[in-house]
Amino acid sequence: MATAAKVIKCKAAVAWEPNKPLVIEEIEVAPPQANEIRIKIVATAVCHTDLHQLLENTHEDCFPTVLGHEAAGIVESVGPGVTEYKPGDKVIPLFIAQCRECRFCKSPRTNQCDKAWGKKVLQFSGTSTFSEYTVVDQMAVAKIDPAAPLDKVCLIGCGICTGYGAAVNTAKVEPGSTCAVFGLGAVGLAAVMGCKAAGAKRIIAVDINPEKAEKAKVFGATDFVNPKDHSKPISQVLSEMTDGGVDFSLECVGSVAVMRSALESCVKGWGVSVIVGWTDLEDFSARPLQLIAGRTWKGSVFGGFKGRDDVPGMVKAYMDKKLKVDEFITHNMTLDQVNDAIELMKHGKCIRTVLNVSPQ
Repeated sequence: MATAAKVIKCKAAVAWEPNKPLVIEEIEVAPPQANEIRIKIVATAVCHTDLHQLLENTHEDCFPTVLGHEAAGIVESVGPGVTEYKPGDKVIPLFIAQCRECRFCKSPRTNQCDKAWGKKVLQFSGTSTFSEYTVVDQMAVAKIDPAAPLDKVCLIGCGICTGYGAAVNTAKVEPGSTCAVFGLGAVGLAAVMGCKAAGAKRIIAVDINPEKAEKAKVFGATDFVNPKDHSKPISQVLSEMTDGGVDFSLECVGSVAVMRSALESCVKGWGVSVIVGWTDLEDFSARPLQLIAGRTWKGSVFGGFKGRDDVPGMVKAYMDKKLKVDEFITHNMTLDQVNDAIELMKHGKCIRTVLNVSPQ
């Protein structure tokens, strides 16, 4: 391409300081260095983790930054040493890298990777997709089907994999089981979808927003419970509904109080509760007897998926109509409207807003 090996001046939404609106600025994106890829971002979505960074992270050394990590785009150019990707490839940037060489990448038990995210300056999660162009390390890129619509499959870059995989890969939901999913944003709805795909017989969706009930059923929920409708703790309500508790629970809110409720909603003996919601602000706690009685409490990031290996398969599942994606998208906007998209998410008025950054 004509821009290869040159600095590109482009538009980006910059977070200059915490809890302030993003500012559309012209930034300079350097050419990719060794083992790096420069990507033209076609579409990116606003995820709650972006809000966490903007609204709850007060460390000044984290700003200024270009947020965004749930995206899809087209390779513009590659640096020396890159052989797996070429200009024109459709790709999804990965906030969990996969070097395929470290002890974590070589283990089937985790999707963690020992290698760093790469350049930190003005980058968030090693991706920074609220920009027309971004540079990422080749180990943090998944090449996908060239026919995939990027304004849809961008959601596979975070929310859908995170929730779906938490049910299928981390919890290992079993056929005929009973599940509860706490929090019905994109991640929670994807977890509901994962529970259904795994063959769960009963899927109880839990949220304090009654407007989420119908959406949850689209993805496979059999029941909806609003904790505000009950005077008892939600764990007691679920225990009474399920003869002692659910087999699997997934916390998709990022609240330590809800994490505890999700654990306590599990049946003793074999119940498994998975922490999916992102937070690092508070310690979480539970009574030791909850675990002594046989429950398992575990965490999940990006649904346990190894990005470079597994994301192309998730895109294929969508293309084969085996995975819902379109149903998550409630709004489409432009990069210039990023602050409107953030307000929608802050007030629970959307599932996912896709920002159309560049033409496909």
